[in-house]
Amino acid sequence: MSEPQVHEAEVHEPPVPDWTTLTGTVQGMNKPRNQDFHHAEGRGTAKEPLILAVADGHGSAAHARSSLGARFAVDTFTRQAEQFGELAAGAGTDGPPSLAWLLNHAQYSFPRRLVSAWRKEALGNWERLQETEQRADPAATDEQKLVLYGTTLIGAVLTPQLFAAWQLGDGDLTLVGDDGRVESPLAPVEAELGDETESLCSRDAWRLVRMHWAPVTDPSRLPRLVALSTDGLSKSFASDRGFTEFMTGLGERLSAEGTARVREVLPEWLAKAAQFSGDDTTLVAARRCLPPLEEDG
Repeated sequence: MSEPQVHEAEVHEPPVPDWTTLTGTVQGMNKPRNQDFHHAEGRGTAKEPLILAVADGHGSAAHARSSLGARFAVDTFTRQAEQFGELAAGAGTDGPPSLAWLLNHAQYSFPRRLVSAWRKEALGNWERLQETEQRADPAATDEQKLVLYGTTLIGAVLTPQLFAAWQLGDGDLTLVGDDGRVESPLAPVEAELGDETESLCSRDAWRLVRMHWAPVTDPSRLPRLVALSTDGLSKSFASDRGFTEFMTGLGERLSAEGTARVREVLPEWLAKAAQFSGDDTTLVAARRCLPPLEEDG
């Protein structure tokens, strides 16, 4: 008599959420150009991690090339985030690293490489423009050159295994849960005064980077909405409460009307915000959408 076969219990992993993105940017009133730059790509899968980034060039006379600095910041972050996503997914021959290793990498190596790559981009641009325009001081130090490109940066990466975000300077990372609760995990402990802010052009800028780290243990508990915005949006409200209510309403509108409809009206919302703040106003957001469950059989 043959021995009875033993079948292991099937383990059903929770479905990986799919993410859709929306972006918008509006030039501030009386601004000669929009100093903000942004990027959004991916669906939150292992092959296509969700990558979001916004940068806000400082825009003053001392930071005359900050619109370029913001573009370099977002482009540099996107490249670094793609590599980080590959690491998290275990794209190499050794498989995925441990969460402890990834955490150490995110805390120290990632900011160092990000700032170093941005500095290289900015200094390379300075050299090219110096050759063609002969406007800048040829005796300027690297630190003086980098001030011209000063910018803030917020960036986030989401894979099926983890959600990580980094911020340098002002602006907001906002998370809205299914219950409508709003969190700002990268808000500074002490509010920055006036228009002063930390910057990629700051000395030892990598040490000033704030990080949010959240391993994904249950995809259904991820935020319903992840939003990155420059300070032109939050400054358009009279209080923090107004900004929080805006983000709650954004999450509700996305759930009720869908991403396509909100994309249509987002420019109007941002234009109104820019009128109140007088500043360039940029929003990058991703909405979580659980895929439909497959029918049994």
